[in-house]
Amino acid sequence: MPKPTIYCEPFSIKDGYEFEIHHVSYLQHDAYSCFMHFHQVHEFIFFERIDGTYFYHQGESTLADYEAVFTPAMETHDFELKPRSKSWYIVQFMPERLNDPALSEFTELLKTGLHLSFSIEIQKRIHKLLAWMLSEFNENPKSKTCTQLFNSLITMVCEYGKSSLSAQQKPLSGSASFKKLTPIINELKTNHGLTLSLEQAARLCHLSPSYFSRVFKKHFRVPYSDHLMQHKLYSAARLLGQTDVSVTEIAYDLNFSSPSYFIKQFKHHFKVTPYQYRQQYRQQLQP
Repeated sequence: MPKPTIYCEPFSIKDGYEFEIHHVSYLQHDAYSCFMHFHQVHEFIFFERIDGTYFYHQGESTLADYEAVFTPAMETHDFELKPRSKSWYIVQFMPERLNDPALSEFTELLKTGLHLSFSIEIQKRIHKLLAWMLSEFNENPKSKTCTQLFNSLITMVCEYGKSSLSAQQKPLSGSASFKKLTPIINELKTNHGLTLSLEQAARLCHLSPSYFSRVFKKHFRVPYSDHLMQHKLYSAARLLGQTDVSVTEIAYDLNFSSPSYFIKQFKHHFKVTPYQYRQQYRQQLQP
């Protein structure tokens, strides 16, 4: 079965879990896909091999091997990666996890997106810790050992990470034009099956359709209609991977005109059917 082209879909961790850790790897010619998105959990990505760009609230920055990025819950972000082999650990956790007294001192630091680099020695320590944490998580994700390893990871990253932002950093969402898109962004964050036309979205933002279209594409790097479809398909992928909701229910819940149209669009984007995607997603999460 071909590998789905999903890269960083906006998904939430399993109910009852405070955090999750997974390892992801792609060969040089494996397809990958990402778009400007957000999720309801905080997210660290610890890269092993990487070559590309991270787009987030502060701007955009170039990624390098063994760096890390942090994206807080509900912040829009995106990755554009070059076609080389790539791998990383992804650690997602509920914002409430920072209420732990052992981590409370880092709450302020982790309120915004971060792009971090580490010394070679700290890189080695972090990735050994990640490998151990993944092994423990696969054995018992709610064990005390797993919790302690998570706390140690956050502490090490916050104490030893160095910001990789440069003077050449390009501002994105801080610009006045991005702020004008706030109404439609808020709609996207709360409605996974959004069906507003371009004219309706422009009116919501108090902009002309032509100006709205230009601004949206400038910041999201795709036309509004394309992003709307991606938003629905990635929401569908999250539901397929983490729930038992049927394909038919997902199609109608996300306001597709019919299950067959949903399946057609999903296969066009991910190169597999929704059923195949659900099967493979679950196989990838098995220890």
